[in-house]
Amino acid sequence: MRDAMNRLGSDSNKINPLVPVDLVIDHSVQVDVARSENAVQANMELEFQRNNERFAFLKWGSTAFHNMLVVPPGSGIVHQVNLEYLGRVVFNTDGMLYPDSVVGTDSHTTMIDGLGVAGWGVGGIEAEAAMLGQPMSMVLPGVVGFKLSGKLCDGVTATDLVLTVTQMLRKHGVVGKFVEFYGDGMGELSLADRATIANMSPEYGATMGFFPVDHVTLQYLKLTGRSDETVAMIEAYLRANKLFIDYDEPQQERVYSSYLELNLEDVEPCISGPKRPHDRVPLKEMKADWHSCLDNKVGFKGFAVPKESQDKVAKFSFHGQPAELKHGSVVIAAITSCTNTSNPSVMLGAALVAKKACELGLQVKPWIKTSLAPGSGVVTKYLLQSGLQKYLNQQGFNIVGYGCTTCIGNSGDLDESVGSAISENDIIAAAVLSGNRNFEGRVHPLTRANYLASPPLVVAYALAGTVDIDFDKEPIGMGKDGKSVYFKDIWPSTEEIAQVVQSSVLPEMFKSTYEAITKGNPMWNQLSVPATTMYKWDANSTYIHEPPYFKDMTMDPPGAHGVKDAYCLLNFGDSITTDHISPAGSIHKDSPAAKYLLERGVDRKDFNSYGSRRGNDEVMARGTFANIRIVNKLLNGEVGPKTVHIPTGEKLYVFDAAMKYKSAGHDTIVLAGAEYGSGSSRDWAAKGPMLLGVKAVIAKSFERIHRSNLVGMGIIPLCFKAGEDTDTLGLTGHERYSIDLPSNISEIRPGQDVTVTTDTGKSFTCTARFDTEVELAYFNHGGILPYVIRNLINQ
Repeated sequence: MRDAMNRLGSDSNKINPLVPVDLVIDHSVQVDVARSENAVQANMELEFQRNNERFAFLKWGSTAFHNMLVVPPGSGIVHQVNLEYLGRVVFNTDGMLYPDSVVGTDSHTTMIDGLGVAGWGVGGIEAEAAMLGQPMSMVLPGVVGFKLSGKLCDGVTATDLVLTVTQMLRKHGVVGKFVEFYGDGMGELSLADRATIANMSPEYGATMGFFPVDHVTLQYLKLTGRSDETVAMIEAYLRANKLFIDYDEPQQERVYSSYLELNLEDVEPCISGPKRPHDRVPLKEMKADWHSCLDNKVGFKGFAVPKESQDKVAKFSFHGQPAELKHGSVVIAAITSCTNTSNPSVMLGAALVAKKACELGLQVKPWIKTSLAPGSGVVTKYLLQSGLQKYLNQQGFNIVGYGCTTCIGNSGDLDESVGSAISENDIIAAAVLSGNRNFEGRVHPLTRANYLASPPLVVAYALAGTVDIDFDKEPIGMGKDGKSVYFKDIWPSTEEIAQVVQSSVLPEMFKSTYEAITKGNPMWNQLSVPATTMYKWDANSTYIHEPPYFKDMTMDPPGAHGVKDAYCLLNFGDSITTDHISPAGSIHKDSPAAKYLLERGVDRKDFNSYGSRRGNDEVMARGTFANIRIVNKLLNGEVGPKTVHIPTGEKLYVFDAAMKYKSAGHDTIVLAGAEYGSGSSRDWAAKGPMLLGVKAVIAKSFERIHRSNLVGMGIIPLCFKAGEDTDTLGLTGHERYSIDLPSNISEIRPGQDVTVTTDTGKSFTCTARFDTEVELAYFNHGGILPYVIRNLINQ
């Protein structure tokens, strides 16, 4: 089998993916250097030091494959680069015109829908197959029409709008559906505002949130350096094919599967949290909501802090000066993520807040970890052009790199004194970030409360130093004249922001940034890689390891299979995210992954993150279900990355329990509630469970990408019938489970009923979530990758 696979790349000097690939190495910056003028360079050097093997592997790929454009590290966030540079809107291939479309290996690929390009995220598993010529299959989605009217009020940001839209659509229920925005309000939204809304599609659950091409789109294409000829071609083609929306003409009534409507005038300033992006809190209600979270039982909106402990003050010394933390104290404030850093109005708005604060004499406390991570180099150019970057620097928001930082868990370590004060006093510390996700354990292990906010609000909360504040009534701080400074004193008007955007965001900035984007930097250019089409695996590498998916693979498919007498590895409630399943953040010092690295001579300071080590299955399998905030019902309320090994009753790390089951020849399943697998598209959230021996997941409902990824790795996704779950069925997770599936794939249909029985005599019916015949073919082959390899070899 290995010889046959080797022959795939031996016929020419380069492997030719069947689909053209634009690969942006999305530079995920670990923010270990902040509040420093040289933070960008220092972080870049650290990243190359830590990720040399990974970057070299990707650079090798760029030389081994045809049809592959590589944008090197340090260039920006993939989605912003796509929006500003890669997106074509209409392709022109040798005179053949056709609409642009994209599937990406990140859920926030949907940002490009703000540009009128149909695109959505898929798991890396599905993308790998697509590159090798495998068509994508999906159930034809319903399309939700979302009508926008009116205009945003003064002082309301695009982030406020997107958090409102996210809450509305999550409540409406749009998982697996398309959302199309329309209405008179469209003319009031800039392209950057539209991209902000489109970017958050995964948070509201839709496959994509689409904005058709109109005059606003054309203006943005010109702003970002696309030629006049290209823009004219795009407009002519789309008009001829009735794909262009002209709001100067009478609009036809559109027919949608369902409808929603929002008057933009009703949007108010807000943030979301403390644990989920769709838990929106109006800014005026934040203080009351925070106190209810302290009171409430542990859950998405609760921390269960006893009344007598809610006013606790933890005093400590920060580099020789007195400091203190309380519940709700902000310890991380980050302007980060693709959602907002593509939007000049909120980025320059944040800079204006910093300027007004500096002029009034307010200063962010030095123990708050502040950072600014733009999505592209263009942001730096317009912040400098405006003369406002210096004020952000004065407040500690120095540029730390161009890429994903705090939003993906790369916040770096807190100062040791801050971390000790939080841990020793059990403080509910807060992070405020302009990101798109705030699930438990994602941002930082020590920040249990994490709030999504607009960049200007990130600066405001950093200045206040706490989320326990009523901005309408309480001062943010004391000014240099001894008078109280309030929120209204530092908040810029919409007109102020618009004037700065108009004078500072210029077309030549985009042109100069992207003319040199593929040239890389000295560190990238000096990477030495072999000029071979077959990669030579290094058995000693802790970053890049030969994957085990084709081990012992034969040319004959293994066939369909049920599950017999499987143990429950984990029993979950609702909203278990891919962050819970496959964390991308820091590697905890006591975890199985840490033990693996230590045994191989890796110092703790060099652990890096799970995201950086995702090329090593040994690390990632140990990181599966390793989130320190995970709640597993088998542990009776205890929080942490452990489970009960049912046969012995031992409490073990999930990886250790899974290996114990595997060594004894026992299969396992996972029980879950609603929205299982929400969040990032991470394929490791499916690869990891497969390597742990999980054969099926039984849940109330699945997020789209994760369900697809499970099928792609040969794991059976089953849904409880409506109104049923583990509680109504009286399941504890201590039972053994058998899933009755025919061994002949031709006897299985998409969406058919399947009987599940337990050794306690309980029996219930589930729906098999193989949604298409193609997915059944994948299952028959043991997953999508073996399926594609067998087909390639048989061609």
